Amino acid sequence: MTEKLELIICLVLYFVIGGKILLKAGRNIIHGEIFDENFLMVVATIGAFFVGEYDEAVMVMVLYRIGEFLQNKAIGKSRRQISALMDIRPDFANRITKADNGEESEEKLDPEDLSIGDIIIIRPGERIPVDCEIIEGESRIDAAALTGEAHPVSVSAGAEIYSGSINMDGLLRAKVLKPAEESTACRILELVEEAADNKAQAENFITRFAKIYTPVICGLALLVGVVPPLFVGGWHDWIYKALEFLIISCPCALVISIPLAFFAGIGGASSKGILIKGGNYLEALSKAKIIAMDKTGTITRGVFKVVAVHPSDCDEAKLLELATLAESFSNHPIARSLAEAYGDKPDKSRVSEFREIAGKGVLAKVDGKHVAAGNRKIMEMVGCDYHDCDHIGTRVHVALGGHYMGHVIISDEVKEDSKSAVERLKASGLEVLMLTGDKQDTAEAVANQLGIEEFEAELMPEGKLDIVEKKMETLGKKEKLAVVGDGINDAPVLARADVGIAMGGMGSAAAVEAADIVLMNDRPSDIALAVRHAQRIMKIIYEDIGISLGIKVVVIIAALLGYSPMWLAVFADVGVCMIAILNSMRGLKVK
Repeated sequence: MTEKLELIICLVLYFVIGGKILLKAGRNIIHGEIFDENFLMVVATIGAFFVGEYDEAVMVMVLYRIGEFLQNKAIGKSRRQISALMDIRPDFANRITKADNGEESEEKLDPEDLSIGDIIIIRPGERIPVDCEIIEGESRIDAAALTGEAHPVSVSAGAEIYSGSINMDGLLRAKVLKPAEESTACRILELVEEAADNKAQAENFITRFAKIYTPVICGLALLVGVVPPLFVGGWHDWIYKALEFLIISCPCALVISIPLAFFAGIGGASSKGILIKGGNYLEALSKAKIIAMDKTGTITRGVFKVVAVHPSDCDEAKLLELATLAESFSNHPIARSLAEAYGDKPDKSRVSEFREIAGKGVLAKVDGKHVAAGNRKIMEMVGCDYHDCDHIGTRVHVALGGHYMGHVIISDEVKEDSKSAVERLKASGLEVLMLTGDKQDTAEAVANQLGIEEFEAELMPEGKLDIVEKKMETLGKKEKLAVVGDGINDAPVLARADVGIAMGGMGSAAAVEAADIVLMNDRPSDIALAVRHAQRIMKIIYEDIGISLGIKVVVIIAALLGYSPMWLAVFADVGVCMIAILNSMRGLKVK
């Protein structure tokens, strides 16, 4: 084959195989984005033609396109896995309507058209359209897409069920509790969408690094191709080495693999019901040194039970009734436990005023008389003398018209996995701190049970904030503090911490909004799982950096000494990129 024919065949193959890369490089240059991997490949291959290495130029394009294809397959797989996890948006709802004659009919409509209080029907196999309360029927609910929980949960009348879950085997009649845009499925989708906008420091560093690195490499390649031949000759060899230098030095392995590692890490965590709002929070969590945990609803179930009623100037039934009515407009677990102990549904029409005071209790007007219910701080606030007792638990003191009526003792149960969660966090090198607004003796009993050496009790929201800020001042430059909470009074401290973690299943909307990470399962053990997952993702990222730079340095030295053919240069770019991408994909699996 003559050299001319070889050139023609190689040019045809080159434009067929590399035409897309040439067009992309041209478009980027027009838009001012000159120095990227496409530019490096075009310069290197065109240079190879000029020095007569036609087959090398085509082979470089072939290998690069193979690497690009495999890279896109890997990224596509990652995106599909995350999309599958997040494919929870309900398509329709079945609303029950009543005609004037009392006849019921059913209409199929978009979940966004539902209103609070509407009655809906959910058939077996259907996705629950909005957060609602079952009023009739029994079934099992598959909430794996929301929480990662493998086993369906049995539900019946009175249970709350969440949008995005699947009704397994029973016909359910339910009342709508939240509009579609505020329901759990939409909230999760919004959190995952936010994650893409919050780049980690390492991710931002790589983006900035590539913009500076690429023109520097082009300049060095120019020096390699021009300066040595001026003194020792051999223009062909040195230009060839400069082209190899360009290909080897392409930064695409770092630019692609590091964002992909964060992307895969967020997707992997989502499969376990751990929603991370961005790579920056994943990185910060990996550096956590102190983790401050709220008690009620986080370490404990937040399912309170009345264990004792101690009246002072009335009977037990009257004291319980006053406490229940005063708390009847509150969403706090204490209010629910009082209503449960009271037995009947409290008559809210008897309550004409209501005011909830964070960290203290409530003020209300019951049957036209002022009632205060809560801890000792609210008794001091209304100027009422009170007395205590030796029972371990939360005390709800009650005052009627400024006169002390007695107190109700409510206890909470520690979650089954709280102890193992604390042990695992300690094993990961974290210092565990418990913060609570509960009484000192109650907090001490829980801390001793779980092996928590440091705790602070009887804290107002601002008190939690002060302690967290003081703790943050003691940390090293690269060390972080994480806070876990679930209530509205935890929102300020969740927002202030380096990493805020909210219990999303039972947690308040304010806590979920303020947090950086949301645990849909409400399991303390998921905190330890999230920490270890974050540490593993950062280890993967450091491996990507080490693999990419290490192999490139070795091959660059070999190329400059004349021991590296062009195909090895392509391996140092495309091959290393694929190794780093496959390594990053390990983040999709949570150990």
